[in-house]
Amino acid sequence: MEAIKNLFKLKNNTVSKQQTEIGEDTEEAREQMRVTYYQSGYGASTKASGGALTFSVGLQNLYNSFENLCRKQLNEQQILKQPYAEEQEKQRTELKKRDTALSIHEEQKETIKKEIDNLKFQMIDVKQNPETYGIDADKRPKAQFYIGLVLLLPITIYLFVFYVSASYSAFFKDFETSSLTAAIFAPNALTNAISDGWLEAVFVGTIPFVFMGLGYLVHMFQKTKGVSSFIKLAALFVLTFIFDVILAYLIEKKIFDFERVLGESFSPSIAISSVNFWGIIFAGFIVYIIWGLVFDFVMKEHENVDKIRAFISAKKEEIKNLNSNSVELATKVEDLKHELTSIKGKISELQSKIDGFIFPVKEYLHYHYQYKEGWYQAINSELKFPQKQLNELKNECEEVAQKHLSELKLLDMDFQQLVFSKS
Repeated sequence: MEAIKNLFKLKNNTVSKQQTEIGEDTEEAREQMRVTYYQSGYGASTKASGGALTFSVGLQNLYNSFENLCRKQLNEQQILKQPYAEEQEKQRTELKKRDTALSIHEEQKETIKKEIDNLKFQMIDVKQNPETYGIDADKRPKAQFYIGLVLLLPITIYLFVFYVSASYSAFFKDFETSSLTAAIFAPNALTNAISDGWLEAVFVGTIPFVFMGLGYLVHMFQKTKGVSSFIKLAALFVLTFIFDVILAYLIEKKIFDFERVLGESFSPSIAISSVNFWGIIFAGFIVYIIWGLVFDFVMKEHENVDKIRAFISAKKEEIKNLNSNSVELATKVEDLKHELTSIKGKISELQSKIDGFIFPVKEYLHYHYQYKEGWYQAINSELKFPQKQLNELKNECEEVAQKHLSELKLLDMDFQQLVFSKS
């Protein structure tokens, strides 16, 4: 056992010298140490006559001395721990990146939340202050829109009845009375037109829609400002007036023919001087103008409502997209938090390894086998026992060696180092 103590005394002196000279072992020093281990095992085996019990104690002292030596080799430990320190620094860099990304995502989430709150406020405020958002609309268009719609419906029915009756009276009806009311409002005009034929029915039934189409064009032309728009509007009113004049003229002619006496003939001057003629025109044309104005007003109010609805719909779509982005950010934030926890755990684990010490398994096993080789060589060379007894002695020592490595969990090791973390 004295040889083992001398061995580690020699190694400790060597370590001190290595630390002074940058702490790096040379191949020559390692070879000398290998020989020393071999000689130590050889000498101890010779003195103990190869006894397995002494061999067990020698291996344990060898391990304890080697472990203690490793703990004292600070410079060597620093070299062995360098990969862990570098990995820890790398993990700290990743931690900073994740922290920065988490901070950015948290700020983005807060920004999105504020944007959503602002959009919700705009959806409410636009109904009271549309001009604030660049919308040219009345603040309270709904009541005016419904009032105009209520007025538009009966006027539309009136125009439909008037033009169906007037067109049928002017083109197809045979007068049986001189009553103006019977001429303008024929009770069964549409039914009679259907009885007369499908062409008559289509003509009489579609004339009201022609006038309504003209009224729609009036609304559309009023949207654009300019001389051309006013010319088009004037042309539409003149066209409608002329058509009403034609209807009035034909109806008045049929009334005159029903009442005329022998020798009289109908002429435009007679029509112009007739109250019935102008009554028919104004019963259609004036109401048509009123219908056009009310229709234009209703459409404008509806457009006001549509502008606000379109604005609110657009904001809802923005909120939907922002909520989707917020969900994605929330997922990223949770993932980053898990990654941060994992990285912090790795850093702590690496720190415990750095604070502990690293046991060079391969190097120890190399010296262990050198010591064992020296022990077996002494048994073969120095002991004068029968071969059978020598074999039994070596088998006992082999069992001791295997048990020693097994207890240290160094049997069949396939890695270079064993890390003892600091608890």
